[in-house]
Amino acid sequence: MLAVSVVEGRLLWLNYAFMKIVAVIPARLASMRLPRKMLREIHGKPLAVWVYQAVRSSSLLDDVIIATDSSEILEACHKHSCNVRMTSDKHRSGTERVHEVSQSVPADVYVNVQGDEPMIRASHIEALVELMKNTEAPVGTLKTPAAPDDIGNANAVKVVTDLSGRALYFSRSTVPYDRDGSHPRYFKHLGIYAYRKPWLERFVTLPESSLERAERLEQLRFLENGIPIYVAETAYDSIGVDTEEDFQRVMKLLANNQ
Repeated sequence: MLAVSVVEGRLLWLNYAFMKIVAVIPARLASMRLPRKMLREIHGKPLAVWVYQAVRSSSLLDDVIIATDSSEILEACHKHSCNVRMTSDKHRSGTERVHEVSQSVPADVYVNVQGDEPMIRASHIEALVELMKNTEAPVGTLKTPAAPDDIGNANAVKVVTDLSGRALYFSRSTVPYDRDGSHPRYFKHLGIYAYRKPWLERFVTLPESSLERAERLEQLRFLENGIPIYVAETAYDSIGVDTEEDFQRVMKLLANNQ
């Protein structure tokens, strides 16, 4: 089976018949740095709805589901005709919320798009799907060259990979450390993942890891338990809405896109 995808003005034919791909957008109401951000409106639509519509722009997905623990988010998303369902309020991470959805929605690959990433575009989904054609990859994610302002920004997560594209570490700190002024390349991690179902099953059996707890980065649970994360590079940055400054920046960008 061949699928047609129009990305950045290019017509692409992608063979992905061997994979059923479902995207899940975890969206919880509780948020420490920017309270109730999933319901913050941008030009008449809640943030969660912007993310859903951005993900829906990809033709490579069999389904897109918002997974929430909030009746307020459920109601707001229903008003905008989003596919949304309630999940447990006991989950410790977005990946655990994706896992709950996977128990009733069958797929080969589950794409996890964080609910505060409204600038996700179809080309991001395409790069991730292409990465997961590698059957050796249990988990996949994306990186993009870090802008100068992001290198020292703790809200912009950095990723370091080995020569085969597997993640060595994710950090809010500036990694690698440029001790001798060699000017290494810095890469920002984008908040989008793909998991094969067996590794979702494994993830939820593992306790929160010490590195995950220290950095507040759930992907470190995979690495600390020896589960490789493969990383594809994209030229297109995104903006995770973690602060009021992020929110105002996204609002302006989305207004210009409209």
